[in-house]
Amino acid sequence: MSYTHITSEERYVIYHLKLYGVSLRKIGRRLHRHHTSIGRELKRNRRLIGPYWSDYAHELALQRRHQARHYHKRSIRRLYHAVLRYLQEDWSPALIAGYLKRRYPGKPALRISPEGIYRWIYADTQQGGRLSTHLRRQHKKRRKQRRYAAGRGLILDRVSLSQRPQVVDRRQRFGDWEGDTLEGAKGTGGIATHVERKSRFLVAAKLADKRAETMTTQTGKAFHRIPQHYRKTLTVDNGKEFAEFKRLEQQTGFKVYFADPYSAWQRGTNENTNGLLRQYFPKGTDFSHVTAQALAVIVKKLNNRPRKCLNYRTPREVFF
Repeated sequence: MSYTHITSEERYVIYHLKLYGVSLRKIGRRLHRHHTSIGRELKRNRRLIGPYWSDYAHELALQRRHQARHYHKRSIRRLYHAVLRYLQEDWSPALIAGYLKRRYPGKPALRISPEGIYRWIYADTQQGGRLSTHLRRQHKKRRKQRRYAAGRGLILDRVSLSQRPQVVDRRQRFGDWEGDTLEGAKGTGGIATHVERKSRFLVAAKLADKRAETMTTQTGKAFHRIPQHYRKTLTVDNGKEFAEFKRLEQQTGFKVYFADPYSAWQRGTNENTNGLLRQYFPKGTDFSHVTAQALAVIVKKLNNRPRKCLNYRTPREVFF
């Protein structure tokens, strides 16, 4: 059933009928509206002192109509301070909205949409605030999404993703990983990132350069503490840093599979996690000044952050 706002003429009728003591049900029948709509109108748009006045009620209604819902939500101090606290922990607006819904299932007043949080952030930016610095990519306004791809040749003797067991696609077991590199300023190295598909658990290692030998050695060290039964498959892209994948298989026990060229969505879990890391290591980062200890702090932070796809549990909680 469609809904239309109460007009100024209807408010004039309500005002006069209320002066004569007409009941809400009779007023509703007169205006072809439900009596509860009349009751809400009288409750929301009357003056603090005195009777309902049609001109004042219409002016108040117009003011409220031009204020977005997030404006009213901001007046709820408990909600506002909770959102600020989680933003300062670098949680995304979507994550905050979902987590609040799960934590306060019986309190609709303590919920807000991701869009509402974004609007708070953008309004804060216009006023000179710094809430946007806690967003993943620190954008101060929305940007159009653009496609991208990198031209890479195929590695000799690579095993295609099409030959990977179908059980990996269903995310029903632990031990299937996706791997990639996060590059910084030219010549400063980067990060090897590996994400477990079922739990989104991240294992990362600092790279001094882009050589395949460096990638293989550092990946082997990074997985030293991961039990063997959690090392089944590893899906990577066609970057030359994975050229020594056979030696990597010997060191780690993984069976390595390669995604199709220009098909980043085939490693979507890893791509998403790299996006999370970019909040802390933007493009152009000089990784020669990033220590292994500093990287470990960020990895721990991400592994202990709730995820919507995990029903707001953390990757560490699911993995272990």
